[in-house]
Amino acid sequence: MKIAVLASGSGTILDAMVGCGIDVSLVLVDRPCKAEGLSIDHGIALSSCYRRDFSRSFDRVGYTNDVLFELVANGIELIAMAGYGTILEEPIHERYAGRILNTHPSLLPAFAGWHAVSEALKYGVRVTGCTVHLATLAVDAGPILAQEAIEVNYGDDESSLHERIKKVERRLYPQTVAAYNDYLDTNFGGSFFEYQKMIHDANSLGKTREKR
Repeated sequence: MKIAVLASGSGTILDAMVGCGIDVSLVLVDRPCKAEGLSIDHGIALSSCYRRDFSRSFDRVGYTNDVLFELVANGIELIAMAGYGTILEEPIHERYAGRILNTHPSLLPAFAGWHAVSEALKYGVRVTGCTVHLATLAVDAGPILAQEAIEVNYGDDESSLHERIKKVERRLYPQTVAAYNDYLDTNFGGSFFEYQKMIHDANSLGKTREKR
């Protein structure tokens, strides 16, 4: 199954995935970043789909369609978000429903959003963690695939806590991606088109029931 990793930063998750034996077919980035160099080092195809506009008038749907074009053109069947800095819109979730994985530095549904680590410290929780989930249009709200708890130590600051979370993330995320990939292979024979037909049929059935 052809897997794409979407990244915006250092590429440590990408490196961990490759190190775990995951066959990454494409790395797509939304800005210049170290992940580009890692993709070249590992001999992985690279798509530099740079976001040029960071204003409030940013055409998020248009940009999402640009990303979607690159993914479809490369025959991608499964997507792993790896610190990707741009929230994508509905078109990609329609095309890849149930095929986009993401990781988050908290035990969702607690502390969703961009400031999960600092908020965990602010609220004084003694345990936080890492969550791997399916990405949906609603941010950090998709079905949870895996979680691991991490104790918050006395004296932790955002940097020290986040680093321990990242250490778990670099192990848990590749394991979950590999397991989910195996699940899709087993249940759908690796056929993206068969999977999409199932999703379409389920959605159609749901709409028929609503009309009744």
